[in-house]
Amino acid sequence: MRGKKRIYYIIGGILLVLAATWGITHLVRKDRPADMLDEVEMTDSAEVEAITYKYGIPTDRYNVNYGIVEDRQNLSSILQRHGLSVNDVHRLNERAKGTFDARKVKSGQAYAVFTTKDSLPRTRFFVYEESPKTYIVFDLRDEYSVRRGENPSEWKRQEVKGQVESSLWVAMQQSNTSPQLAMKLSDIFGWTIDFFGLQKQDEFRVIYEQEYVDGNSLENFHILAASFVHEDSLYYAIPFVQDGEELYYNERGNSLEGAFLKAPLDFYRISSRFSNSRFHPVLKRYRAHHGVDYAAPTGTPVYAIGSGKVIAKGYEAGGGGNYLKIKHNGVYVSTYMHLSRFAKGIQVGSQVAQKEVIGYVGATGLATGPHLDFRVHENGKPINPLTIKSQPKKPISPENKAAFTLVCDSLVRELQQL
Repeated sequence: MRGKKRIYYIIGGILLVLAATWGITHLVRKDRPADMLDEVEMTDSAEVEAITYKYGIPTDRYNVNYGIVEDRQNLSSILQRHGLSVNDVHRLNERAKGTFDARKVKSGQAYAVFTTKDSLPRTRFFVYEESPKTYIVFDLRDEYSVRRGENPSEWKRQEVKGQVESSLWVAMQQSNTSPQLAMKLSDIFGWTIDFFGLQKQDEFRVIYEQEYVDGNSLENFHILAASFVHEDSLYYAIPFVQDGEELYYNERGNSLEGAFLKAPLDFYRISSRFSNSRFHPVLKRYRAHHGVDYAAPTGTPVYAIGSGKVIAKGYEAGGGGNYLKIKHNGVYVSTYMHLSRFAKGIQVGSQVAQKEVIGYVGATGLATGPHLDFRVHENGKPINPLTIKSQPKKPISPENKAAFTLVCDSLVRELQQL
């Protein structure tokens, strides 16, 4: 009898140890990120925590080789070099559909190959870094699978103040700030300030957040507040969420966004202005030029200045080359000429949104160099595009006025103290 009890105790003890072991393992696995990919069953919690993960893969379990996609290389050539057959690559491409187009692997992008550590290494994972922030994991185990991942990022608050001497782009560089921030400012103030007409001593102050991954800055910005002094006028940009949409407002609560942009492309040089008598560089004679020419490199994106419908698209060999016309309402029509090409999907009858890319700068037709000839007609008559009036979007509502005033006053003080 005693012998039987002793056996029961021993069995019970073993079961308790097994249960405790299972519990520890279960808790450890529960705490791990859901996309962690590990082939090895682990029972030692300390060992699990010691594993280094990258892309959700336990790097300690593999040999990792990093590389850069070379010119004329594609996914197939890279994977075949790492032991996959043509059939394997085809099967992987099929698995990738709906997640990633393997044809979009670009030269200059980084990748990583994970191989086993045994005597006959086998490729288990291939990771393509689509951007500094996103990556594609090709899981080459068993049935093959493809998933998209994202590196953790953080947003850092920063401030900058400076003056324009030659251009806003250069001013940003001189302030040790990314020139791309200038593009964000032109987006925000694009309805109220003519960035092609900036003057010396124009001043900007910006409080913003910039996104970082692994300590490296990305060209992603969120403007928290900004001010701009232009032609002796002070302009503010204060973000505020109203009706579920964040827009930028001036200190009086009026939206900075208007019905029309000040210009149809990001700031470059105005090479010719609206005139009733301009000397034509090709025809060598004076004639009216009812538009504004923007000198810019071939391929520069051209935007619709406002929402509307494409009413004309064509080619004029002895004049405007590739051109588009957009009817915005019963009053205004805008025209874009000398385009190198049209944006994909743009046809007569297409509805376009404000700041949608409709084409690209070129030198087609009668042109001596790449530029955009931009024109606006009001009730059928040509007007100077630089003087077009633009009604702002909905202002701060009366019920939101008090909340906006608190936010605005605080941000204006911060800008003044920079």
